[in-house]
Amino acid sequence: MKDKSLIEDNNVRELAKNVQLLICDVDGVLTKGEVYLDNTNIEMKAFNIKDGLGIKLLQKANVEIAIITGRQSEIVDRRMAELGITHIYQGQKDKIAAYEALLKELDLTPEQVAYVGDDLPDLPLMRRSVLGIAVADAHTSVIDKADWITFNDGGYGAARDVADLILDAKGLLDNIHQEYWQQ
Repeated sequence: MKDKSLIEDNNVRELAKNVQLLICDVDGVLTKGEVYLDNTNIEMKAFNIKDGLGIKLLQKANVEIAIITGRQSEIVDRRMAELGITHIYQGQKDKIAAYEALLKELDLTPEQVAYVGDDLPDLPLMRRSVLGIAVADAHTSVIDKADWITFNDGGYGAARDVADLILDAKGLLDNIHQEYWQQ
């Protein structure tokens, strides 16, 4: 397998340049893929703050953000609200139907979509999207099919890697970094 983890890959850069919608799975992408349950059925997940900033930067660049996940969790609702993400599809046993409904709602085509996943249920959406991305610690079969692989594991900055990829491809990343440097 060739190394697909280079932002300098011109093919990946061209695909990322046209992305208008980033769709992420949650568990294993925005979290490290672990769910903590206590004896009172309280569920806990950890989200990476760097991922959150990357998502906010994409939103500022007019890239829509959505999640499609097979699980249902109030914690996900809370974190997505904090990030200003309104396209939330939880409890999706048929992720394809949610994907198609989302594209129809936003009047977008698959050629404008990047999808980030980590395991087998993500493959159909990765295949449908112009840019199918696997997190660094994704299942081997997902990595083998990905157009690009993040530098970081899911829940440890993988979404930030994707944000940087898209922003760089759109020619915006250097200016964003410069803005923060000059503050």
